Amino acid sequence: MDFIDYYQTLGIQKTASPEDIKKAYRKFARKYHPDVNPDDKEAERKFKEINEANEVLSNPENRAKYDAYGKDWKHGEAFEQQRGRSSGSAGRSGSASSGGGFSESDFSDYFESMFGGARSGNQQSGRSVKFKGQDLHAELHLNLRDVYEDFPQVLEVNGNKIRLTIAAGIENGQTIKIPGKGGQGVNGGPNGDLFIKINLENTTEFHRIGNNLHKNVAVDLYTAMLGGELVTDTFNSKVKLKIAPETQHGDKVKLKGKGFPVYKKKGEFGDLILTYSISNPKNLTERERELFNELKHLR
Repeated sequence: MDFIDYYQTLGIQKTASPEDIKKAYRKFARKYHPDVNPDDKEAERKFKEINEANEVLSNPENRAKYDAYGKDWKHGEAFEQQRGRSSGSAGRSGSASSGGGFSESDFSDYFESMFGGARSGNQQSGRSVKFKGQDLHAELHLNLRDVYEDFPQVLEVNGNKIRLTIAAGIENGQTIKIPGKGGQGVNGGPNGDLFIKINLENTTEFHRIGNNLHKNVAVDLYTAMLGGELVTDTFNSKVKLKIAPETQHGDKVKLKGKGFPVYKKKGEFGDLILTYSISNPKNLTERERELFNELKHLR
């Protein structure tokens, strides 16, 4: 049987700390646990392998022996040498035949030889280990107008109805974590969490950048040149604008506090930034053309 690299089994480096080993073991044990993968022979085999690897690497004394001798030994030779030391005999009588007596329900030959087949509670009681349930991920599609105010919502996840309120001002792509609403825990372990990604569709005339809103406002040529007033929409109301004489195309005006709500900060809003777009008159009459020509010559 080929040498088993326990570090590779747990997906860690040889320099891994005890905490790294613990995290890796719990990760894979949860993934391949028999209760999570019923009737899955491959998952059962993986579960035994990671328990075996944890058995060695989580114990400082056992890990030191593994690091010192395991790298270069073939399994058959390792078994003979270790058994000879255990019995105090320098001979090699009764050596195991290659591959004989091994089944998937046993530890590897190397583990048996190095540690005499001793097994801790992790292997014997794997089914009693508590594991957190799987985290679940979902997406919620909303319109920008939905989140201008707090938005109550009812979701159905795994047959369970979950009531939540999306706070006003949430960003597109932002993720909400709902603790304990994921997959059920194993062996009495805690439930996983539910992560909801918010996807916002913007069908408004406003462009959102952070908490600020941007909008183009059309101003006719005469109002732009002579000044005047016009009414335009903000996100949730209307506002009267005073247009200064000789307003230029592309000029901007900022309306403080007329932007989008700040996430989870009640009463705080960004700004509304308006950009003036000068619109020229069309279908000029003959008299209008004459007047524009006069202006042209005057300038």
